[in-house]
Amino acid sequence: MARQKGIMKLEGTIGDVSFYKTSDGYLAREKGGVDAERIKNDPAFQRTRENGSEFGKAGRAGRVLRTAFRLLLQNAADKKVTSRLTKEMIRVIQSDSINERGKRTVTAGNQSLLRGFDFNINSKLSATLFTPYVPAIDRAAGTLSINIPEFVPGTTIVGPQGATHVKIVSAGAAINFEDETFEVTVTKSNDLALGSQLEEAIDLSNAVAPNNEQSLYLVLGLEFVQSVNGEMYPLKNGGFNPLSLVAINQPDLEEG
Repeated sequence: MARQKGIMKLEGTIGDVSFYKTSDGYLAREKGGVDAERIKNDPAFQRTRENGSEFGKAGRAGRVLRTAFRLLLQNAADKKVTSRLTKEMIRVIQSDSINERGKRTVTAGNQSLLRGFDFNINSKLSATLFTPYVPAIDRAAGTLSINIPEFVPGTTIVGPQGATHVKIVSAGAAINFEDETFEVTVTKSNDLALGSQLEEAIDLSNAVAPNNEQSLYLVLGLEFVQSVNGEMYPLKNGGFNPLSLVAINQPDLEEG
């Protein structure tokens, strides 16, 4: 892979060289590689087939997770969140100690490895929210909640220039990675002024079916807004809105 230089940028194929545009700029690479039929059947490529199978599972699992939290991710995701999350899902799959290589799954892996994942690498929750919070997952009751003790927004939340208020947002989801299905609820606080006032404790509770048998995921984030003549306008570029996985609970690995 090479980076295109010069004034004219190409897209397409010339001879054995493909020219294309990515988020990293205009690139070029030489066509080639092993025949697909050989990779599919040759015993020498057994490891390649196994890796490909697990990579595909990681990509699908990441898509399910992103889709579950789509409403919050619309304004809180970076351009490379898909590849970053796939990489972390591969780690989960590789932690599966039950199934043989090539057949390992996210469901049988240690999903707690995803805890702390930031969907927006440009605005991490740990670098934006500096007040304590307590995440909790109650599988029997079907509740995924966040408790934030009383706090002063202006000194515990780092907002972007132009933001006058912030919403604290949360979502809880029950996810079946095998069937690629999910159940999710979203809760948000009122608009909080980024000032020196002392805010009362906040409880954000998300409900799913009680005694759920699926993996339970809880996210916490911030949505910055600007007040103009009494109207609230979201800062829609999303570059400053953090969203992070703060608690995960598996049916066979009771962790919160």
